[in-house]
Amino acid sequence: MKKNHWKRIIAAGLAAGMLISLTACGKKNVELNDGTFKPMEASELSFPQADGTTLTGMISYPANTEPDPNNRTIFKRLEEDTNVHIEWNAIPGNQWGEKIQTIMAAPNSLTDFIFTAGFGENDLLRFAQQKVIIPLEEYIDNYMPNLKAVFDKYPEYRKMSTAADGHIYALPWIEQLGANKMAIQTVGNMSFINKKWLDDLGLEMPETIEEFEQVLIAFRDNAAKLQADFGIEGDIIPMSCIVNDGDQDPSILINSFGEGYGDPDRGRHIAVTDDKQVIFTATQEGFKEGMKWLHSLAEQGLIDPECYTHEWSQYVAKGKAHRYGVFFSWDPANIDNLEDFVPLPPLSADGQRILTPQNGSFTSGYDRGRCVVTAVAKQPALVCAWLDRMYDPFQSPQNNWGTYGEDDEFDIFELGKNADGEDMLQHAPLGDASPVEVREAEAVGGPLAILDEYYGVYVTCPDDAQYRLDWIEEYYTPYMTRNYVYPNVFMSQEDVKALSNLQADIEKTVRAKKSEWIRDGGIDEQWDEYLKSLEEYGLQEYLALFQKYLDAYFAE
Repeated sequence: MKKNHWKRIIAAGLAAGMLISLTACGKKNVELNDGTFKPMEASELSFPQADGTTLTGMISYPANTEPDPNNRTIFKRLEEDTNVHIEWNAIPGNQWGEKIQTIMAAPNSLTDFIFTAGFGENDLLRFAQQKVIIPLEEYIDNYMPNLKAVFDKYPEYRKMSTAADGHIYALPWIEQLGANKMAIQTVGNMSFINKKWLDDLGLEMPETIEEFEQVLIAFRDNAAKLQADFGIEGDIIPMSCIVNDGDQDPSILINSFGEGYGDPDRGRHIAVTDDKQVIFTATQEGFKEGMKWLHSLAEQGLIDPECYTHEWSQYVAKGKAHRYGVFFSWDPANIDNLEDFVPLPPLSADGQRILTPQNGSFTSGYDRGRCVVTAVAKQPALVCAWLDRMYDPFQSPQNNWGTYGEDDEFDIFELGKNADGEDMLQHAPLGDASPVEVREAEAVGGPLAILDEYYGVYVTCPDDAQYRLDWIEEYYTPYMTRNYVYPNVFMSQEDVKALSNLQADIEKTVRAKKSEWIRDGGIDEQWDEYLKSLEEYGLQEYLALFQKYLDAYFAE
């Protein structure tokens, strides 16, 4: 699934105080509390609420799906169970990044909580400093038993959620699907190869970069046969990708070159050595040699010439027309289909086969800034108690994937029983449906936690997750020779700002050169100047910041 990248938010500074009264043109005053803990009696927090309660929330939703959250079955049931009505400000996901900036800078527009905030650490620290969001650790410990149970069992999640000042400013999203080198997040941009084409042309699964190149050449040179044999309209594309675009990027192919680090962290370009040192992958010789090899493929017409510019929708459209021999994504069903494509294991290069896992993946899926409670909430304890329902082991899978018993053509789940005869959510077969599209129609996202021990008790493992876990174990884990990945750390506001400033120029340079070198070549002639420019942009300071927090992480 294509991942969203939130834009950084620029907000005006707000004066601190116990209660701040702000007035916007044409709008009533709004009072912001100072974030001190506001306890409530247990009787006031029991569900269902005796007299009914209304809270306000903000949420994003996928474009072309139900725009009113209260029309979604999940929220209908939650309202029935809790007698809490939510007045939502719902914003299409493709507009969220822009609109949330304006809203966070205008407290009169804020709701009690922001359900799908997706804020990064810099956002959280800035908004906390501006007093528009409140710390939550006391509410978690006193009024959120479901989340507290997760933190107690897996203290690393509390650690990753806690800022340097000791406060927790957001409620996380946690999705465990495997752990360590078999976690589902260890490999995002899997490479998939068209097994049907291999069989039609009598080709074997390639194991080396040389064999892979010959397969692509065979796809190119037998285009007419493939078009005729499979009724394909449009040009045959031996290999497609979206360069610099997360799970669609082809960097997994270069893992075995040189030192064997590849470029698994496409946003920061860092990896951790076995002696716990942070390195910059895009300055390694293996990266350089990998770029040269990818250019040789492009020069031979083996890579989609639109891979530097086309959008997700164009990438998918060509895939659904069955024109690809090889492509890259999280799940082949989102691009073409499961039957024709199989994972391509790491290729041997320089006499080795190595795969460096993605950073942060050993603790499985985690988003520290998924949901925040704002300073306009008059009863933050009640807000947190309601949000804790999202962490109920039976509720979290529904919020994450979808629900059961809807009056439509398809449900993600059927309601069944586990081995003890208790209710369990059982994944319904996906059939030909796209997992992304079906889930977007039913799920609500937000803060939640799905732990490995829930599978078989509260919910079955989704089929598309299980086959990815199986693929990782079979095709990728055997080649994960590295001992560490960079963990999820919560940096100070000062360091986040410094890192962000450094990363802007460094990442821009790497992205531009990566596209240029794959498309046009010239890396040998430009390499020294490229290294010099990165040093001038502060590469050593950049790495030192990462190293500082890595050292602290392992020191605790």
